[in-house]
Amino acid sequence: MRTLTYFTATSLDGFIADPKGGFGDFLFEGDHMTALYEEYPDTLPAQAREAMGIDAENKTFDTILMGRATYQVPGGLPSPYPHLRQYVVSTRLTTTPDDVEVIADPLPKVRDLKQEPGLGIWLCGGGRLAATLLPEIDELILKIHPIVLGKGIPLFAGDFPTTRFTKATTRTFDTGVIFTTYTKTDA
Repeated sequence: MRTLTYFTATSLDGFIADPKGGFGDFLFEGDHMTALYEEYPDTLPAQAREAMGIDAENKTFDTILMGRATYQVPGGLPSPYPHLRQYVVSTRLTTTPDDVEVIADPLPKVRDLKQEPGLGIWLCGGGRLAATLLPEIDELILKIHPIVLGKGIPLFAGDFPTTRFTKATTRTFDTGVIFTTYTKTDA
C-alpha cells in the first residue's frame, strides 16, 4: 500500500507560507538544499530540475496533490511537476491548461491512489487540504526553517481531529534548517 506524505517547509511558528501564499522568507541556499536535491529530486519543479541538470528518476514520490492556491502560486508554472502524476484539489477550478487533473473531493481519490502500486503520494500543500486529508496522512516530513513568520498559512488549517505522530528521524543542517520525519501513531 502506498503512503501519503505531507512533505513541506514550515516556519518555527507553524506557517507554510506568508498570508499571500509566498515563501520567499524561507532559506533557499545551504547544505539543507544539497540534501533536498540529492534525496528528494522528485519534489523539485521541472524548471528547477532542468536548470540544475537533474534528470534523476523519482526516488520517493510518483504522485503529487496540491491545493488550488499551491498550484496557482503567483508566478506559477504550467504543469509544475510533469515527472509526477499531478492532481490539484479545487472546487473553483474545473480544468487546467495542462496535464494536471482537478479533483473536488480528495479523500476518496487519495484512498484509491493508496491502493495502486507505485511510489509514495506527496501532499505538497496547502494547510486546508492537509487538514482535510489528515485522516489519510501516513507521514510528515517537515523542513523546519529557523524563521518566525508571525502570520500566514498554517501547516494545518481548519477543523480536524487530534492525531498523534511519532518522531522517526531528525537531521539538523548548518543553515539551522531541520528535517524531521514523523509517522502516524496507531491509535
